[in-house]
Amino acid sequence: MSSERLGIGFVGSGFNARFHIQSLTSVREIDVRGVWSPNEKNAASSAALARELDVGEARPYKSIRDMVADPAINALWLCGPNQARIANIEEIVAAIKSGAGTLRGLACEKPLARNVAEAKKVADLAKSVGLSTGYLENQLFSPDITRGRELIWARGASLTGRPYLARAAEEHSGPHMPWFWQGSLQGGGVLNDMMCHSVEVVRHLLTKPGSPRSSIKPVRISAHIASLKWSRAKYAKQLSETMGKDVDYTKRPSEDFARATIEYESEEGEPLVGEVTTSWAFVGAGLRLSAELLGPEYSMSWNTLDSSLKMFFSREVKGKSGEDLVEKQNAEMGLMPVVAEEASVYGYSAENRHMARAFLSGEKPMLTFEDGFEVVKILMAAYMSAEKGQTLDFPPPGLEAFVPAVAKGTWKP
Repeated sequence: MSSERLGIGFVGSGFNARFHIQSLTSVREIDVRGVWSPNEKNAASSAALARELDVGEARPYKSIRDMVADPAINALWLCGPNQARIANIEEIVAAIKSGAGTLRGLACEKPLARNVAEAKKVADLAKSVGLSTGYLENQLFSPDITRGRELIWARGASLTGRPYLARAAEEHSGPHMPWFWQGSLQGGGVLNDMMCHSVEVVRHLLTKPGSPRSSIKPVRISAHIASLKWSRAKYAKQLSETMGKDVDYTKRPSEDFARATIEYESEEGEPLVGEVTTSWAFVGAGLRLSAELLGPEYSMSWNTLDSSLKMFFSREVKGKSGEDLVEKQNAEMGLMPVVAEEASVYGYSAENRHMARAFLSGEKPMLTFEDGFEVVKILMAAYMSAEKGQTLDFPPPGLEAFVPAVAKGTWKP
């Protein structure tokens, strides 16, 4: 095994970037060298976290260009907000074109962009300087998803036929930062924020290991969106008080619930179905990721709240609220699941190990910007279906220029 390590820099210093940094304690191939953020204090804090965890001698940088120019940084992880994606990549590409530096890889968090036109621009910009790209979709690398898929296909599908139905969901009580809640910034609501995970999970589960992503073809999609909780007067007021006056769900709501049914066709012409659900209105112990895969004589299921470690706290235990038991934690009393190694359980560790090895070896990662682009197309088709109230053939006409009403601020629940 090569002892070469990949020096990486983070663009962005928020919750997601810090989760990636925490995951790297079990990734031998990466050293965190830098962090850039428009918030210098946050950049310094994230760099300090990397040093504290001994995953690299990271320091804050004044600009993205400075990170590209540093020969100690071989790749960048894009973890900034959706509305900054194009500007961030434009700065990277401009730095490379000017001769300031080179990169062995560029990895981007989900979603690749806010709509199809922006996603195409992101992919085209990366291509213009020949960048090797990786699309960061952590749930595909969850150990349970990885092993479950291997076993289902090796034992069940090989003997009785391929799986035909996959379900996936991501649900919690709402994002950490105000920009997520603003459709005009984020590009939508919970569908754009989280359904990207579930769309790719069902596609992954339904695809035979070793076959290309294109071996199953989306042919129809139907979707529904709703604001179930956060546009109610009581909760809209609470949300505005927590996230600031720019988040007003009595006037400019985003959907807090979405579901879609994606009909696929296999290479043999067999019908396959992916059902995806996502919510910011879920009330439970905390973040719940779940999936199912069903075939002629078998099935598998996954639920991250079905943790092997559980704790009970009586009503006399009245500590501060936090997220020390599970991400997006909603309670500190009663019987609570504990996800002991969230970065591993959710797939971040294996994802980052895979990307690092691909960039170091020059091999194509399992997921690239092209895959991220295909996910955005499905998300926008889902919004279009929800707005029209119709099942749509995929891809529907006008998809390339489509912007959801939620993103325009004109959607009414």
